[in-house]
Amino acid sequence: MTATNKPEPILEARNLTKFFRAGGAFSRVTIKAVREANFELYPGHVVALVGESGSGKSTIVRMLARLFEPTDGDILFCGQNVLAKKDRRALLNYRSQVQMIFQDPFSSLNPAHKVRYHLERPLHIHHKARRGRRALREQVLGLLEEVALTPPEEFINKYPHQLSGGQRQRVAVARALAVEPVVILADEPISMLDVSIRLGVLNLMDKLRMQQHIAFLYVTHDIASARYFANEILVMYAGHIVEKADSEELIQNPRHPYTELLLSAVPDPSRGLRTADIEIEGEIPDLSELGDGCPFANRCPYAMAECRAAMPTFTSYADGSWVRCYLYPPEEQPATPAESALLTGASD
Repeated sequence: MTATNKPEPILEARNLTKFFRAGGAFSRVTIKAVREANFELYPGHVVALVGESGSGKSTIVRMLARLFEPTDGDILFCGQNVLAKKDRRALLNYRSQVQMIFQDPFSSLNPAHKVRYHLERPLHIHHKARRGRRALREQVLGLLEEVALTPPEEFINKYPHQLSGGQRQRVAVARALAVEPVVILADEPISMLDVSIRLGVLNLMDKLRMQQHIAFLYVTHDIASARYFANEILVMYAGHIVEKADSEELIQNPRHPYTELLLSAVPDPSRGLRTADIEIEGEIPDLSELGDGCPFANRCPYAMAECRAAMPTFTSYADGSWVRCYLYPPEEQPATPAESALLTGASD
């Protein structure tokens, strides 16, 4: 798709930032969970947000879902800054358009209520329920059919504990679909499911993307599933998004050293996931002790003095991808961190 006919983003994060205050009265610390996150979601397009646990992925999702208030930055929905609208009606309208699927299908459904209740409730809250019990029942049955829980009559009166993990997550997807959203925020929706049923849930979401033109933000720590489901991948580390590229391009030509680390941890690279011969030591830094430099500097084998002094700016490419790394000055743009290290004379 060329720049001339690319649609406008349906949801956009601009410099989205979230700090948390933690600790006691005499030991208050600031946890820098997310800093200056920028990305766009387009109709019928899937963006995957990939990174280790604790990198800030779920915090971004909760800000977009309006469950957390950002410390700084803007959220634009259809070009309008939703953070500027404080009334309850505007918030309710936004949440009907931007729905969320939670990670844990065991806790996201109320065990005291049947499937019917979980699907009827959002219909009533957002004034989308049909009049009459029979019409409402048909509406709920239609939602169950849409997520392949068939025959739906067998599921409508079941309690969550009577369903498998995959079936619970399909109910959660149906609940999100009930209010006819244009954006779905899927926060690690398959990580707690058996491996054998993960692909079915991903295929379901992909079908919804194609048929209903829904924009998806797919949050995961599994870069292989991101490659399968997403059109575009964002790589996140310690509160910063450090790389963006089309899925296949990022897998075949990773630029940021942290992306290489993620790929090196993927099993069975013979299936097409190219990994790098890279050795990374150390752990994710404490988010309350982060300075102004690149948070990956203490683990990066290519780190230079400037990496610890300030966060690198964006190096952008003609295909729309970008990376935040000093190994890629705009005038050079080498293919890999290893090649860049040779060019710049960086050492371990």
